[in-house]
Amino acid sequence: MNTLKEENQGAEDRNVISLLEIVDVETGERTELAQFDSLIEAPNWTRDGKRLIYNSLGRIVSFDIATKKSTVIDSGYANHCNNDHVLSPDNSHVAVSHHTLEDGLSRIYVLPLEGGNPSLITPIAPSYLHGWSPDGSTLAYCAERNGQYDIYTIPAAGGVESQLTNTPGLDDGPEYSPDGRHIWFNSVRTGLMQVWRMNADGSEQGQMTFDESNNWFPHVSPDGETVAYISYQKGDVAPGDHPANKHVEIRAMSSKGGEFRTLVQLFGGQGTLNVNSWSPDSKQLAFVSYRLKD
Repeated sequence: MNTLKEENQGAEDRNVISLLEIVDVETGERTELAQFDSLIEAPNWTRDGKRLIYNSLGRIVSFDIATKKSTVIDSGYANHCNNDHVLSPDNSHVAVSHHTLEDGLSRIYVLPLEGGNPSLITPIAPSYLHGWSPDGSTLAYCAERNGQYDIYTIPAAGGVESQLTNTPGLDDGPEYSPDGRHIWFNSVRTGLMQVWRMNADGSEQGQMTFDESNNWFPHVSPDGETVAYISYQKGDVAPGDHPANKHVEIRAMSSKGGEFRTLVQLFGGQGTLNVNSWSPDSKQLAFVSYRLKD
């Protein structure tokens, strides 16, 4: 299991051009916002609809959609951030997963969105952030403890973590529904990676996708109606891996379950859709696709 998240640490070395895009979830129309000659990953959409927050070269960056200008957010010593970052519900803060200097393992920190000193939330590592509860009180994350990756929660101000899953194989990508009642996640427990949902306390864990793909990182729209996720072809990757530089799909399904529809086919994977990137009106998704450099 040690290879699960190693791609986050070496992501800066990928020889790619990054395309920051948005897709209209109703029509499927794609719009390219910007190209970057270096790696960018995992956009978050701010609540006012004006900015996208992504990671690049270990830093957290703010992209102004109107001006197409990127500005690095001052994150102090947290300068080796991976693509697992989430905005607080009021957008005053950003929580990041930063690989610390002492051992290179990912830990979760919180800092002001406009920049400032980071506060350590998870002293135990590795921990990879994916969700922030709608009331602002709790963070949800994937963590390796005793050789197994499971879903955990912790108070957003720090404290004692709580383990919500405990099954063989990988559980990852936990994210709260907008009403705070559920946590969506992905699990390999039935053989392929599939989308699951549980109550916020970890009870009533139920499978939500049942196809022959490997489905990762479910993201619930702000209106609570739609879940978007990224899918790898069966056999193209190991079920417990989500590598870069693959032909993948962004799919959408009702939050009640049922059939999916394909929104985008692209070259990407790792870094494309790791965190929630819904627009505040639930009409668009931001994502990153890639092209290999010559």
